[in-house]
Amino acid sequence: MFGASGESPKKGNCDMDRKKFITGLMALGTLPAGTLLVPAQAQPNGAPDAKEKPADWRYTADEITNAGADFFGITTEAMAKGVQHVFSDLGQPDAYIKGDEGSGAFVVGVRYGSGWLVRKTREPQQVYWKGPSVGFDVGGNASKCFTLVYNLREDRRLFQRYPGVEGSFYLVAGLGINYQRSGGVTLAPMRTGVGLRAGVNAHYQVYSDRRDWFPL
Repeated sequence: MFGASGESPKKGNCDMDRKKFITGLMALGTLPAGTLLVPAQAQPNGAPDAKEKPADWRYTADEITNAGADFFGITTEAMAKGVQHVFSDLGQPDAYIKGDEGSGAFVVGVRYGSGWLVRKTREPQQVYWKGPSVGFDVGGNASKCFTLVYNLREDRRLFQRYPGVEGSFYLVAGLGINYQRSGGVTLAPMRTGVGLRAGVNAHYQVYSDRRDWFPL
């Protein structure tokens, strides 16, 4: 027979016994007060065990050394000296850009480049850069450029104008290195050989996600 509630007496007794059992555990201190017994299927699925640490998406000195040495075609020893210098100043980068650039000058010149923004957590993105230069020579050159990127956070933060940091040009083991900074993002372009003139003489550099031939 069924009670007025529509439940069978047997089921009602089971619910009552369960409540008494839980109340008894609370009284003994075995089960904290206010604890709810939630079925396993109600627990959230796929929750991460811990937040991603910065070290997981930043690059180590060894990773940058190997990537740069392969890109430039130089020894890891030479690349390591340049990387060590930048790391001592700026620490571990969030990303790097590898690409080619060309420049020409007749006292006042211009430089254009294109390459790929590389990050651990995303697919590589093609980027472009340009900038005026001032020098004392005539002619043009082509070179490779490997740029370390700091405090990027979002890809769109790269796309702005970067003036050179005063007195930041260094020549380490055949690598020309200078620092550029804007909007909290810092760049450390590294060039070899004929690319050094472009690195020394650059006043600023503009990065974008599309090619623009207007030099300023």
